[in-house]
Amino acid sequence: MRYYRPTWAEVNLNNLKDNFRQVKKIISPQTKVMACVKADAYGHGLVPVSKRLQAEGADFLGVASIDEGIKLRQAGIRLPILILGLVFEKDTSALFEYRLTATVCDSGLAAALNKKASLFRKPLNVHIKVDTGMGRIGVLHAEAEELVKKIHRLKFINIEGIFTHFAFAESNRDFTRYQLGLFGRLINDLYRAGIRVPLIHSANSMGVLGYQGSHFNMVRPGLVIYGLYPKRGLKIKLKPVLSLKTRVVFAKQLPPGCGISYGHTYVTRNKTNILTLPIGYGDGYPRNLSNLAPVLIRGRRLKVCGRICMDQMMVDAGALRAKVGDEAVLIGSQGKDKITSEELAELSGTIPYEIVCGLGNRIPRVYSGPKD
Repeated sequence: MRYYRPTWAEVNLNNLKDNFRQVKKIISPQTKVMACVKADAYGHGLVPVSKRLQAEGADFLGVASIDEGIKLRQAGIRLPILILGLVFEKDTSALFEYRLTATVCDSGLAAALNKKASLFRKPLNVHIKVDTGMGRIGVLHAEAEELVKKIHRLKFINIEGIFTHFAFAESNRDFTRYQLGLFGRLINDLYRAGIRVPLIHSANSMGVLGYQGSHFNMVRPGLVIYGLYPKRGLKIKLKPVLSLKTRVVFAKQLPPGCGISYGHTYVTRNKTNILTLPIGYGDGYPRNLSNLAPVLIRGRRLKVCGRICMDQMMVDAGALRAKVGDEAVLIGSQGKDKITSEELAELSGTIPYEIVCGLGNRIPRVYSGPKD
C-alpha cells in the first residue's frame, strides 16, 4: 500500500531480535520467555513483531484481549497465547475456537470455563493471577491458596500457570521483595498441598534485569525487547526498535513578534525560519510536548514551537535553511545526535510505554529485517 502523507515509523526487527537474545542470556536456559505483545506490540506492530519473536524462540505471547489473540491466530502464530486481561463469560467460546489461554482470578469465571470446556470435551488451560500489591485484577494473596485448590478440583480446567505483577519494581526494591515473598510463600504452600503449577511467572522487564529471584521458570519481558529502558543506569545495552520520522512540508521566514499556532504560546524573538511538519496529536504525538520536544533536521537539534496541532506541528529552525522534503526525526538518530522515547517521556511527564503505545495506526510502520 502506498502512503501519501510523509510521516512514518521505522521498526527494526533485527534490533528486536538482538534485544530478545540479550534477555535470553540473562535468564537460565531452562527459564521460558513470555514476550508481551499487547497494545499492538507496544505500538511496533502486533503481527510482524510476534512472527519475529516466534522465529527467535519465544515460548509464549502475552496479549491484553481476545481480539489481539484472534489476530495472531489468523496470522498463523502457533505459540501459546495468554490473555493477560479478564474475559466475560459470554465470550469464552473464542478461547476454545482460537486456542487461547485465559487469566482467572475468581471461582465464578473458573466454573463458567469448566462448564464450557465440558461441552467441548476439551480441558482449557488457565493461568491464575494473584494480587500481591498491585491492587488491579487478581485474587488477593491471602485468599489465593483456597482459590487454587478449588479450581484444581475442576475436571475440565488445567492450571497451567500462576503469576503476579510488580507495582513498582523500578523504584522500590523493598516493596518488590515483599511482593516476591508473598508470592514465593504461596507457591511453597501449594507445593506442600500437592499442587505443582507448571509455569510460575512474575518478572516484567525490570524483574528480568534487576531481580533474579523473580525469574521462577518463566519471565514476561515487554519494554526491554523493544529497546526501551525501565529505568536509568541499567547495565544492559539495548537497541531501539522504533524510529519516528516525517518530512518538512512547508518552510517560511518570519520577522520578530509573530505568534505561532493556537494561542500564540510561542512568539518569534528574531527573524527566523519556521518549518511545518505533518504530524500531531491526532497521530498520538503528545500535545504537552508543545514548545518542549526536540526534532532533528539536517543533523541539527531544533525544537517544536507553538502548540502541537491535530495533524501538524511547527519547528523554529532559526537561521537553518531547511527545505520542503527534508527528513525530520522525532524519535531516532540523525547524524551524531539522537532522540529517544525515554527523553520524550521525561519531557512529557510520562513513561516510555505511553510514548510508543500512543502512536496511532495512521502512522504506517515500515519494517526492516526478516519478519519470520
